[in-house]
Amino acid sequence: MDGGAQYNPRTVEEVFRDFKGRRAGMIKALTTDVEEFYQQCDPEKENLCLYGFPNEQWEVNLPAEEVPPELPEPALGINFARDGMQEKDWLSLVSVHSDAWLLAVAFYFGARFGFDKADRKRLFTMINDLPTIFEVVTGTVKKQVKEKSSVSNHSSTKSKSSSKGRGSESGKYSKGQPREDDEGLEEEDEEEHGDTLCGACGENYAADEFWICCDICEKWFHGKCVKITPARAEHIKQYKCPSCSNKRARP
Repeated sequence: MDGGAQYNPRTVEEVFRDFKGRRAGMIKALTTDVEEFYQQCDPEKENLCLYGFPNEQWEVNLPAEEVPPELPEPALGINFARDGMQEKDWLSLVSVHSDAWLLAVAFYFGARFGFDKADRKRLFTMINDLPTIFEVVTGTVKKQVKEKSSVSNHSSTKSKSSSKGRGSESGKYSKGQPREDDEGLEEEDEEEHGDTLCGACGENYAADEFWICCDICEKWFHGKCVKITPARAEHIKQYKCPSCSNKRARP
């Protein structure tokens, strides 16, 4: 059922790696795979849970039958609330419960393998440096740094002044590769936009990667996460991320 029962992470680094893998899988379910996730959470079915696995995969399934279970269980019955509230509110609710489950699993391992106070503090600090699933799914972090989110200021082929416009064509994607005369700005750009997060994987901005901004929800994404290349982006007049595209397509 769980995917984590095949091995037991015993060090802080191993537990954190386990946490990141499960988190990435759940973020994928709630963002890039949201259409499939929505369909699987049929309210007519029995109590369903959202599981994240260390290999960055996710699964909607019935809870474990054994009592007590091998690991703490995720929130039960997430499918029952699907049609009783707005989709974004339902996804936010699932996100909050997913965050709670990830912490429960991480500190279950910590307790099981005797982490001391220093180990627990270090694990929490590592976890706390990542945005929560809720923050990634709702865009909370991006709202806090909206002024910084025009990531392409120095790295696009356009001028800095023209790229600051959020809705402008030049401001919606970043090639990520600084020009030779801008090499000294790379570190400054990393610091300025360090809080900008990929709406798909939740990882931080990096100046050496290609990013693109959704013109609908204004979230930023790694090009590789949404399968958009710099060449393709040049010909996109209005980019819609997978989540926004799915919302339009759903009756």
